[in-house]
Amino acid sequence: MAEEADTGVSLRAERKALEKAKILQRESERRTFRLVGRVLKKPEAERSEEEAAVLLLHRETVEELCRRQVRSTVLKRKQEEVFDDADQLRNKVRQLADAVKQAKHLVVYTGAGISTAASIPDYRGPNGVWTQLQKGRTVSSSDLSKAEPTVTHMCIKMLHKETLVKHVVSQNCDGLHLRSGLSRQALSELHGNMFIEVCTSCSPVRECVRLFDVTERTSLHRHGTGRRCSHCGSELRDTIVHFGERGTLEQPLNWKGAAEAANMADVILCLGSSLKVLKKYACLWSMNRPANRRPKLYIVNLQWTPKDDLAVLKINGKCDDVMRLLMEELSIQIPVYDRLEDPIFSLATPLLPEEDDSRTREVIAPPNGQEESLPDCRKQAEEATAVQGGWFGRGYRKGRKKKKAA
Repeated sequence: MAEEADTGVSLRAERKALEKAKILQRESERRTFRLVGRVLKKPEAERSEEEAAVLLLHRETVEELCRRQVRSTVLKRKQEEVFDDADQLRNKVRQLADAVKQAKHLVVYTGAGISTAASIPDYRGPNGVWTQLQKGRTVSSSDLSKAEPTVTHMCIKMLHKETLVKHVVSQNCDGLHLRSGLSRQALSELHGNMFIEVCTSCSPVRECVRLFDVTERTSLHRHGTGRRCSHCGSELRDTIVHFGERGTLEQPLNWKGAAEAANMADVILCLGSSLKVLKKYACLWSMNRPANRRPKLYIVNLQWTPKDDLAVLKINGKCDDVMRLLMEELSIQIPVYDRLEDPIFSLATPLLPEEDDSRTREVIAPPNGQEESLPDCRKQAEEATAVQGGWFGRGYRKGRKKKKAA
C-alpha cells in the first residue's frame, strides 16, 4: 500500500513538473517573439550586432512573424473599400447591361450593402457591425422602422416587373425587398424577415406580418416572440436564422425557390454582399458543373469577396450608383418608393387589444390619413395567412407524426 501511495505521489509530481515545464516554455517563446518583433520593427541599418545575432539565432521565429505580417497585410487589403473611377464605372456598367439584356434567367443575390443607403449598417464594411465589434467598440441599435426601400431595392423590383430578373435571393432580414413591392414568389429571404412571425404548431404554418420588429425578445436558439397564435393558442416564433442555426422554415426563407432559380440561372448578379456566408451554400453556385456550364457571375461590392476570381466582372462601386447607371443603360425608369403602395400595410396583421403591451419597438407609421383603412384586428387575426408547406426536414416530420399519433 505504501508503495502504491508513493507511486501515486510520484506520478502527480511528474505531471506537475511537466505542466510547469510547458508553462515556462510558452513564456520563453512569448519573450522570444516580443524580442524578435521589436528588432524587426527597426530599419535594418539601425540594428546593432547583438540584434542581428538575435535574428540569426531565432530564424524560425522571424519566419513566423513575417508570415503573420503578410497575412495581416492581406486581410487589411481585403477590408479596404475600392472605388472605380467614373469612366471605369460607366464602362463596366455597360458590360453588365449587355449581360442583363442577353440573360435568359438572371438571378440576383443581395446582401447588407444594398441597405446602407437606408441607414442600416452592413456587417463587414469599415463601419460594419462585425468590424466594430472586432475593434472592441460597442454597436448602437438602429431603428429599422424608419428605413425605407433604397434605389437598389426599387430597381430590382422594376427589373423583375420587366421580366429581366427572375428571382432574388437575399441575406437581409430588413424586409425592404418585400416593402419595395417585389413579388414574394420571386423572393427568398434566406435569413428570415424581421417583420414576420409564424405559428409552427399549425399545419400549414400560419404567418403574421407585423408593422414592427418582432425580434426584440428573441435570440440564438430562442425564437418565441411572446405572442400567441389566434388559431391554436401556441406561441408564435420569429423567422430569423442566426449564425450557427440552420433555417428550416419554408417561408419566408423559400430555399426551394432559391435552389431552383440558381439551377436555372445563366447569369448571377451579386449586389452588396461580402459572399462570405453565401459562398457556403453550395446549391446557389452550381459548383458540381464544369466551369464552362456554370452561370456567369457579376459582382458589385466595394470590398474583396471570395468569389472575385470566378467573376466575369467585378464592379467596385456603391450599389445605388451602379443601379442608377444600369437602369439608364437599359432605358428603364426607376420607380420612387411610395408609402401609399407599401405592401406591408395590406399584409399586416394588427395586434389584438390585449397584445398592445407585447412590444416596445417602433411601429412603421402608416401613410398620412390611412390609419383608418388598415385591416380590422379581430377579422384579420381570424383569417391569418397560412403559409403553404410549413417546416421541412426529417426532424420536423417525425415530430408531426408523433403529435398526430398521440
